[in-house]
Amino acid sequence: MLLPVIRRHLLPALLFVSLLVSYSASAQTSPERRKRYFSNSGRPYHRGPFRITLGGGVGLYNGDLGGPSYSFPGPAVSLGGLYLIRPQLAVGGEFSYFKLGSKDKATERNLAFTSKNGSAVGFLRYELFRDEGEYASPRSPISLIKPYVTAGGGFIFYDPKSYIGPKRADANTNFRSPERNDYPATAWVVPVGFGIAFRVSPKINITPEATYYFTSTDFLDDVSSKTEGYSKHKDGYGLLQVKLEYAPWH
Repeated sequence: MLLPVIRRHLLPALLFVSLLVSYSASAQTSPERRKRYFSNSGRPYHRGPFRITLGGGVGLYNGDLGGPSYSFPGPAVSLGGLYLIRPQLAVGGEFSYFKLGSKDKATERNLAFTSKNGSAVGFLRYELFRDEGEYASPRSPISLIKPYVTAGGGFIFYDPKSYIGPKRADANTNFRSPERNDYPATAWVVPVGFGIAFRVSPKINITPEATYYFTSTDFLDDVSSKTEGYSKHKDGYGLLQVKLEYAPWH
């Protein structure tokens, strides 16, 4: 159910990313790649390179049923792109597929859920410390470790199923009737995160990253505030990933 919806909505986004990749590839070998821009202090720098990002990790739920300690961690994978637009600041986009689940913090209610989800987000990434390697004329060695913060926006496709019981769902689970009849549904997300980029080579970074996603929905778990005993706060989730960042045209 979820994958056809993701395909239908992500085709325009995938086309945009492919155009961005094509532009970035040509920019690496054109006069644009050698063009000098200037920082506020007057120092020259080059934009880029474009990096392809591939990540893997786990997804953790936070919502009406409970916090991350009640969550059933699910697998998460991501594919995206990152482009340096000025020293310490990059713009990026990412598609993710991940699973979420949780048992209930209140044993008397004894609910649980599982869900398959997809998301598409754009973001800005700000490096906390200056890297001389991002300037046209470095004054000191290139940084090998770069901590950063990220923030952005996008949307999520979610398809939850709730059930009675404190254990993970399996082939024998009897699911409850959904609280909505339009799953898979769509909601806005606002991701904020922190990571550290480790420079392995001029082309490769290895980057552990933790990102929390605020959402505009209370149905991420198929349990809303209308259900007795649950809060009126929106649901959220986190992704913990290790990413490979590769610059093919650097």
